[in-house]
Amino acid sequence: MDDGAHHTGTTHGHEAHGGHGRGGVTWGAAAKATLHCLTGCAVGEILGMVIGTALAWGNAPTMIIAIALAFVFGYSFTLFAIHGAGLSLRAALKVALAADTVSIAVMELVDNGIIALVPGAMEAQLADGLFWWALLGGLAIAFVITTPVNRWMIGRGKGHAVVHGYH
Repeated sequence: MDDGAHHTGTTHGHEAHGGHGRGGVTWGAAAKATLHCLTGCAVGEILGMVIGTALAWGNAPTMIIAIALAFVFGYSFTLFAIHGAGLSLRAALKVALAADTVSIAVMELVDNGIIALVPGAMEAQLADGLFWWALLGGLAIAFVITTPVNRWMIGRGKGHAVVHGYH
């Protein structure tokens, strides 16, 4: 998808968005895109982990609901923003899927992998510091790992780059 095609009738270029068109993508633009994605992922991930832990579900169902909610909230943040900018719901959904799928997938893989690897984290309860340190630490590490992925994708007109014609 050509990101430049979305600027119909506008006079601003990618400079207004931190230089994240094809080519010269700044680390700041990549970090901003990753932070946007991380916000939705974190809301869903934390909610899913809290639900699964509070209901004493096993590890697999807890991770499944956390990952599912991370995708739902991650997509929703983008979907509602671009739908609110005038795009139809169907078109907005297509853009959100194109913009966020890889970023959310990498973030969830890293975050849940870290939670699974931290000894005792999957058995920790909501009142345990280990629960929160593993969860929030995993999200922080996921941010660090996902930012270069988003920078690479934005530089090729993919991922979060497809959103910028709509804001």
